[in-house]
Amino acid sequence: MRKLRLALLSGGKSSEREVSLKSGGQVFEALDKAKYDIYRYDPQTDLRQLINDAPNLDVALIIMHGRWGEDGTIQGLLDLLGLPYQGSGVMASALAMNKELSKTLYRQAGLKVPRAVFFSRQDAIDPRALEAAVGLPAVIKPVNEGSSIGVTVARHLDQLGAGIGEALAYDRRVLVEEFISGMEVTAGVLGNDALLPLPLVEIVPDKSHPFFNYEAKYLPGATEEIVPARLSPEMTIRVQECGLTAHRALGCWGYSRTDTIVRDGEIYVLETNTIPGMTATSLFPQAARAMGLDFPALLDRLVELALEK
Repeated sequence: MRKLRLALLSGGKSSEREVSLKSGGQVFEALDKAKYDIYRYDPQTDLRQLINDAPNLDVALIIMHGRWGEDGTIQGLLDLLGLPYQGSGVMASALAMNKELSKTLYRQAGLKVPRAVFFSRQDAIDPRALEAAVGLPAVIKPVNEGSSIGVTVARHLDQLGAGIGEALAYDRRVLVEEFISGMEVTAGVLGNDALLPLPLVEIVPDKSHPFFNYEAKYLPGATEEIVPARLSPEMTIRVQECGLTAHRALGCWGYSRTDTIVRDGEIYVLETNTIPGMTATSLFPQAARAMGLDFPALLDRLVELALEK
């Protein structure tokens, strides 16, 4: 049987470039070379080559995070080239990346989200009005970034301005939302039409990190990850249902990972990742492994779903 000609895309030019390159390297090592002829592309430098090669390729794996990789941009190019890829298409990718639009869709689907205020660079900022709207502490985020880049927690009124300034360095639109203190749990979903909820992963950042920030995500040993999450069977099902609802509300495809906070029996949905971290120790692969799907087998399944789509 002929091997599949697989385009492995990693790198790009987002603020998450280095993480993407590292993930791409681990995916390359894990892919079964007996099944795939693998061609590697960095969209920052290799777009022309990818376009030229596309007629002779069978499928693509997008191992990219942040803008131009997870926001629908590269998906649109691959659609134009007629090259199947794993995961969500242009619309769902763009919606999930935009924290403002995704929150609107979550609410419409009946999901609970933290209180939030959105504003642009030119808007007047009244710290006391923000405190009244969302309370303190508050989380400040760029609307269109991932991996907690540009995210800060303001615990006092005089920290709001600095946090907003940092977020505006990454995006023209910013959100300030209620800080929910509780158990951080992430809910993975796998499948196209038939959706499979994965075992939940509980995230316990080291106490030196104020929240699950960039360092806590990528610094070895900075976070404890517990699979399955220490929740009752009933609450486990409820969080998994939230993951499925968020996936459907955004129109996701193939797979996704939705981050939540569980507090006092309530589940707050934060955001959905349409290209979850993809190293052997990332959250989504850990959840897949907990149900018997090791990293190479997970990659095989994503390729199957891409071709099925």
